[in-house]
Amino acid sequence: MTDESSVKPSTAFYVIAGIFMTWNLIGFMLYYQQMSAPPEAFASFGPEKAAFIVNTPVWANAAYALAVTFGVIASVLLLLRKSWAKPAYLLSFVAVLVQDFESFVLRDAVAVFGNVALIAPLLVLIVAIIEIWYSSSVANRYYR
Repeated sequence: MTDESSVKPSTAFYVIAGIFMTWNLIGFMLYYQQMSAPPEAFASFGPEKAAFIVNTPVWANAAYALAVTFGVIASVLLLLRKSWAKPAYLLSFVAVLVQDFESFVLRDAVAVFGNVALIAPLLVLIVAIIEIWYSSSVANRYYR
């Protein structure tokens, strides 16, 4: 029995997987920028918003790091057609939920930033769900 899948992925598979990779690399870049910026960099947001960002607990920042790291790893695994892509996307999704729980339940980001604070996290959750669904849907066809 060979380890190679007999079905070659379509161009659409690589386009979609490439979009996922780009999305997750952008998330990784945003994480790095936020974590490497000095606290003064957030001063232009206003004191309340800057304090909210600067005072994010370490465990919530760790969840952010795990979310973006596992998102990138999952995207690489998807492009390589490895079955570990789905579990990696699931880990990324769980980390996003932890991060959002901290921001929206424990500290009420909407009270600080307004309803606009919901847009990016909702988009991230929607894309994460699509990534999990897509990695599941192609599993039997393309994974090695």
